[in-house]
Amino acid sequence: QVQLVESGGGLVQAGGSLKLACAASGRNFESYAMGWFRQGPGNDREFVAAISWTGATTYYADSVKGRFAISREDAKNTVYLQMNSLKPEDTAVYYCAAPQDLFVAPGSRREEYGTWGQGTQVTVSS
Repeated sequence: QVQLVESGGGLVQAGGSLKLACAASGRNFESYAMGWFRQGPGNDREFVAAISWTGATTYYADSVKGRFAISREDAKNTVYLQMNSLKPEDTAVYYCAAPQDLFVAPGSRREEYGTWGQGTQVTVSS
């Protein structure tokens, strides 16, 4: 099991960029697929992006495809979310997550993930 801590959130104008980081502690980070989710005001938590444990495969929600990029740096036990061309509708608390098991394919459903960080707030002003 890993423990997750997000950072990098903040206030940015529409069209701007932010890079979120999720630092993991614990064992076997390099063997976990990782995901990013977000929860906006009054909304359910929704899938944003995921990356395989090898880093070779990535998945994105349609709403962020072409604007966001997920990556990982196993030497630092960290997964990143680069967010470009931000829109007010991207305003949300962003969470990183890891599945319960090692070596599973990255998924887009909340129930596929068993470990969550505390979240970091991203606010995009118009």
